[in-house]
Amino acid sequence: SGNCSLMFEALFQSTASVSLLAAIVGLVVLLILSSSLSSQDERRKPPGPTPLPLLGNLLQVDLKRLDSSLCQLSRKYGPVFTVYFGLKKVVVLAGHRTVKQALVNHAEEFGDRDVTPIFYDLHQGHGIIFSNGDTWKEMRRFALSTLRDFGMGKRLSEEKIIEECHYLIEEFERYDGKAFNNTQAIRNAASNVISAIIFGKRFEYKDPVFQAMVKRVHESIHLTGSASILAYNLFPWLGPFIKNRTCMMKNSAKNKEEIKSITAALKETLNLEMCRGFVDAFLIRMQNLEESKIKDSLYHIDNLHYCVMNLFAAGTDTTGNTLQWYLLLMAKYPHFQDQVQEELSRVVGSRQVRVEDRKNLPFTDAVIHESQRLANIVPMALPHKTSRDVTFQGYFIKGGTTVFPLLTSVLYDESEWESPHTFNPSHFLDEAGKFIRRDAFMPFSAGRRVCLGESLARMELFLFFTSLLQRFRFTPPPGVTEDDLDLTPVVGSSLNPSPHELRAVRRQ
Repeated sequence: SGNCSLMFEALFQSTASVSLLAAIVGLVVLLILSSSLSSQDERRKPPGPTPLPLLGNLLQVDLKRLDSSLCQLSRKYGPVFTVYFGLKKVVVLAGHRTVKQALVNHAEEFGDRDVTPIFYDLHQGHGIIFSNGDTWKEMRRFALSTLRDFGMGKRLSEEKIIEECHYLIEEFERYDGKAFNNTQAIRNAASNVISAIIFGKRFEYKDPVFQAMVKRVHESIHLTGSASILAYNLFPWLGPFIKNRTCMMKNSAKNKEEIKSITAALKETLNLEMCRGFVDAFLIRMQNLEESKIKDSLYHIDNLHYCVMNLFAAGTDTTGNTLQWYLLLMAKYPHFQDQVQEELSRVVGSRQVRVEDRKNLPFTDAVIHESQRLANIVPMALPHKTSRDVTFQGYFIKGGTTVFPLLTSVLYDESEWESPHTFNPSHFLDEAGKFIRRDAFMPFSAGRRVCLGESLARMELFLFFTSLLQRFRFTPPPGVTEDDLDLTPVVGSSLNPSPHELRAVRRQ
């Protein structure tokens, strides 16, 4: 084993040396090419800090809170600037005006996805979220129309969510007012809503297969934002030595295996006259195309599996995390919780809250929006890529350039929000106490890559939050004060609340 270890170390050092030499050669070529550009071209490029050889600007940012570091750099270099992660060039967009102008007004040019090595490893260019070109266009179009057919944002999905609210309330009641960690129950509830739409059924919270799938989704999303995965994306040759990458690949393979099993069972019981959910709709489309002898269709089994994995992950993690933030903020700021519950009692009483009640619950709606704004759970958005050369705000950005739309800088934009770093529901209320929409409220991103499940997520968050606040008062555990509750997030590719316990005390 000692010889094996020495051989492995020598191989690693040899590989590292070759890669280092290649990187140096690449840097020299880059410098030669850049020096050959005219001074006019140089003036037209987005500014940014001077990169170091090989490392770029990695030493000038905090990888644990990259969004905060980039916000700081934008103060010096402006709303459109360049940073280098190693040799990788990234253009950062900061502030509401700039992000909206790029993603909405120049949606075509900024609308491609930057598929990093880890995302390609996990999805192979298939599915909805991490694909481009015809695959992305067709899979997103089909997903949107199918989800709408199954009631996304409509009465049918409202019934599914209300049903799941009852299961979640039962789960909370099991603790009889004692402090507990609500993470798993909330994720299960969020996941069951998207599962009902995808598979046509919900799962029991204690189902071991379901529990494992939800756990693997959360773990992989968290690891995506780790420093080691960033290193892998910059230097893919490190792949065999990155433990987090190995974990993510195993999680993906296992979840894909489970989804294959579920979809195979649905295929066996497929009824063309009774479509149960997204999987059935996809299988029926596949069957119709096969019968028509259409070749090279994008409706193949890999796209089905990866689309399901995309929808399951997105519908589980972000909605669940956001709802956790809601309850933590209510426990942290009990006077706002009092106002929400007073409004619910006055307007709705003890009956089930419905989506149509939202217009009569302005303060509650303001608290929901402000909680989501402050939580800022996807601070960097997912990376974009320019589809072609574009001149933007006077700067030339080459086609194929990675772009970070900095959502933190939108949700905390000091020119848009009166007190961007504090919890202030008045951001969404006028002087008469009526709810007002804010253009800079952009937690779902915008443009071509806006979250396709936004209407479903908004409905879920409203119904889960109001149903729970109707029945429970959320407080810190005994011996813990509101001031002790920590709002520091656990950082990954999304921002989760730090591990905590709350009491869900039944209201009289």
